[in-house]
This record gives sequence, C-alpha cells and structure tokens, in this order.
Amino acid sequence: MPSIILSTSILSADFSRLGEQIQTAEEAGADWIHIDVMDGHFVPNITMGPFIVETCRKITKLPIDVHLMIENPERYVEDFASAGATGLSVHLENNPNIYRTLEHILGVGCRPGIVINPGTPAIGLSSVLPIVYLVLVMTVNPGYSGQVFIPDMVKKITEVKDLIQTNHSNALIEVDGGITHETLPETYVAGARVFVAATAIFKHPGGIAAGIQALRDSVI
Repeated sequence: MPSIILSTSILSADFSRLGEQIQTAEEAGADWIHIDVMDGHFVPNITMGPFIVETCRKITKLPIDVHLMIENPERYVEDFASAGATGLSVHLENNPNIYRTLEHILGVGCRPGIVINPGTPAIGLSSVLPIVYLVLVMTVNPGYSGQVFIPDMVKKITEVKDLIQTNHSNALIEVDGGITHETLPETYVAGARVFVAATAIFKHPGGIAAGIQALRDSVI
C-alpha cells in the first residue's frame, strides 16, 4: 500500500460527540488530527481556538495538525504550541515576515508548515522551503468544509513537488479541500502525501472507519 498520511479534520465532526469521534478515527487508522482555525477576517468563517487544541490533546496522542487561517498568526504561535499543537501551518498570503514566523514556530517546538491558497503561485514558496516541514496546497478556497475540489490545483501540486526537488527540500506536500476517494488518487500521483479530509470521513454514510478505509483503498 502506498505511504499516505491521513489528517482527519474535525471541522465536520459532531462536536457533541467530539471525544468519541476522535477516538473512533484514531482506532480506524487516522494518522493526524487536523484543526482548522478561522477568525472571520482572513477567511469568511469563525471556528476554533487554542482551547479546542488543548481538548483534542487530552483525547488523543496523535499528532495535532493546526492550520491557522487568521490575521496576524504570529501573535498566537505560543498559545497554540502551549495548547498541544504538533504542527502549525500559516499562510504565505497574510504574513509579510513569513520566515520569522516559521522560525518562531520551529523555536517553540512545533513543525512549521506553509500554506498557499488556490490563487497564489507556487513560486513564492522557494525562499521558505528550507525551513518548513510541509507545504499545504489548498484545493478549495479556504473557509468552509464540504466544498468541491478545484481540478486545476493538481497542476499546482506538481509545481510544488518540482520546487521541493529543485531546492533539495524534504518537505511533505499536504492537500486540503474536497479530498475524497475520487480526488485523492490524482493528488497522490501529482506528489501529495498528506491528505486532509473532513466530510469524507466524518460524514461518510458508512461511518468514520469506512470513510478512512475508502480513502486508503483509493490509492492501492
């Protein structure tokens, strides 16, 4: 079986049963827990803060993959690190001092990640590739769960893979947005190895375990 990492996004979880659903996902083979943090300014939605990271840290020992879709993310690095985040990913688009922010994330003991939106050219990543653990390519416009995958992003994933190779980086490529058993294989072929899925797991008609299995089976 190909080596893939499934980062299970709780954005589509039933929060009245969050502990149970995270434990079910872990038992079913989820690799990471993904937390989308939105502030209603950088993206048009408001979601979770450090307290949710702290809650998830008490529920699971899995790595907690935090995506900061907020203005001034550099102000909150220590809060999320203290809450138990394993990795913190920040956007290229909203941080003029991005290298400093990534160094800060590394300095507090978290894995630094860089994120690009669908409209952002891949070439802008070149200067930060030496310091990041992963590159998150958004395959929808960020803000809401359940959106439809943008097919043109497959080409961008390939461009990011080529940049990583050219810069002799070991960064993983992560994808987020509309990832299902149908879209995952083409992103895998393009170079992605970490897959964020929310609806495809927590809203799968067969349940959480069936959703995770369907994603893994899609790249056999």
